[in-house]
Amino acid sequence: MKKVIKLMTGLITAGIILTACSGGGQKKSEEQPMQLMSASELTTLNTSVMLDFPDAIVQTAAFEGLYALDEEDEIIPAVAKELPEISEDGKTYTIKLREDAVWSNDDPVTAHDFEFAWKKMIDPANGLVYSFLIVETIQNGGEISNGEKKPEELGVKALDDYTLEIKLTDAKPYFTSLLAFPTFFPQNQKVVEEQGDDYGTASDTVVYNGPFLVENWKQTDLSWDLVKNDKYWDKENVKSDKIHYEVVKEASTALNLFEDGQLDVATITGEIAKQNQNNEDFHSYPTATMNYIRLNQTRDGKDTPLKNENLRKAIALGIDKETLVNNIIADGSKPLYGAVTEGFVSNPATGQDFREEAGDLMTYDKEAAVEYWKKAQAELGEKVKIELMVTDDGSYKKMGESIQGTLQELFPGLTIDVKALPTETALNFGRESDYDMFLIYWTPDYKDPISTLKMLYSGNDRNYSNPTYDQLLDDASEKYALEPEKRWETLIAAEKLVIEETAGMIIISQNQQSVLQNPKIKGLNYHTFGAPLTLKNVALED
Repeated sequence: MKKVIKLMTGLITAGIILTACSGGGQKKSEEQPMQLMSASELTTLNTSVMLDFPDAIVQTAAFEGLYALDEEDEIIPAVAKELPEISEDGKTYTIKLREDAVWSNDDPVTAHDFEFAWKKMIDPANGLVYSFLIVETIQNGGEISNGEKKPEELGVKALDDYTLEIKLTDAKPYFTSLLAFPTFFPQNQKVVEEQGDDYGTASDTVVYNGPFLVENWKQTDLSWDLVKNDKYWDKENVKSDKIHYEVVKEASTALNLFEDGQLDVATITGEIAKQNQNNEDFHSYPTATMNYIRLNQTRDGKDTPLKNENLRKAIALGIDKETLVNNIIADGSKPLYGAVTEGFVSNPATGQDFREEAGDLMTYDKEAAVEYWKKAQAELGEKVKIELMVTDDGSYKKMGESIQGTLQELFPGLTIDVKALPTETALNFGRESDYDMFLIYWTPDYKDPISTLKMLYSGNDRNYSNPTYDQLLDDASEKYALEPEKRWETLIAAEKLVIEETAGMIIISQNQQSVLQNPKIKGLNYHTFGAPLTLKNVALED
């Protein structure tokens, strides 16, 4: 979600609103299903072309990979029978699959389904966004992506129906956690080929192997249902028979529905969150999702003003994160002073948190910001105009307008145009590098600092490139792959270079998921990477 999400940007911050009809104040019929509400649309059921966080949540409910996350964010076997057998050099993974997993059309789920899906993902003819995760990890992925080798040569092979062998380019300490991400889920080749271009565009164009089936959905729909999958191997531990989704884009609407008894959980932000912090139904869940500003250096073949390092540093130092987070976001989120979020990953030797050890980078400094602005003006001219793209979800437009006002006042001659777009549209513009600045969210795909830091490795959609930075990431991935402490030190140095020394992107905040929640709702499992929420265990208890 870099990433896009990623991308991969933050789903939780995109405002996923979890709800159930019997919650809040007034009671509803016991026959009515639990209801969950999303702040943006579901775009696809094709795990190869996942775009945004709602896709990740629904796909993780409807499909299942080799591994999943428990309530403590620990990796647990799913379609795999057990954790992988890893070779001494860390490059070969052998995984045994359970033999009782089946698709909803009764086909067995086999190692061939994983091999097929991953080779489809890496095929450059398909141009799939998340193929970079395979390029970065699996043997021959980069060469296939560049057209130098064929997809059939990817380092993944079904040794038999229930044994999968994976060969990596280098040891990747995080690789097992990556296998819980939807990109690495299996696909039924027969159904994919039968459906062709229609695969994943509607609920009846796919088959499922996860806890739920999706019903009553096609692209552009604003509602859908999740129904318990009776053919799922672990159906006894699926707590809900049916969940209904509706898209609700305004947190204020969600609050009203909660108070009216029509929702069981409402995500709240801004002033609403501040006003409800003493409400007995108020809950706040930590996340590894951050809000940040992408700085694009080349657009339509021409350099943008953000190519200028002094301008990037002026903007980064001129944003008062404390004021922005406390007065505009105001949902319990925290200002963030680095790309790796607090509480996400710790030093393998000492247990010290990455953020604590790496320290605060690019803290608010009005005087230094003005000095950098003057240097930028000397190089770019007295007047500089920049577009700031934001999504129309949650508080992003308000955040963008606050940043616009603050920076234009601080830097005479600077004009910032705020452009608010639907999330899917904005993410597509981002992927095509058709923007100047883009305020968006990001959630790591897997549990490692490099999941976020890799965003600015050369060849990215922000057109940032720094050979020293690339070398640090290469060293962390290759040279020190089996030396955890040296790898850790190298990643800290890389973050300092990209955030403080070159201002490659601007970090704003680390999100909290603030909600009003009926105490009858149990089993909502929030996560700091991968899909931010899993639904297998969610239930509305009496």
